[in-house]
Amino acid sequence: MIASALPAPHPPFAMPISAAQKRFLRSSAHALKPVVMVAERGLAPTVLKEIEIALDVHELIKVRVTAEDRAARKALIADMVAQTGANVVQEIGHVVALYRRNADAPKLMLPT
Repeated sequence: MIASALPAPHPPFAMPISAAQKRFLRSSAHALKPVVMVAERGLAPTVLKEIEIALDVHELIKVRVTAEDRAARKALIADMVAQTGANVVQEIGHVVALYRRNADAPKLMLPT
């Protein structure tokens, strides 16, 4: 049997982060470019898989969400967060910064 290339499932809830940790993550995300784009097809399984892979590799990523209006964009972001177990660090326009700690090999050391 061939092993699946899908990442391991994550809890459906985001890890709580403090205000100081959120500030640290926002400053770290400032220089990042979006690595995934969610377009008119919405949150397709392939797009969700790419977000999962990027979160596992980088922990902190930016995603560009192109939606018709603000309500649709908010709904897509909420769905993305619910399915990945990530934290929303910051939303500016059509770009959202997401953080999910990699339990096996953490890359970012958050302040306490």
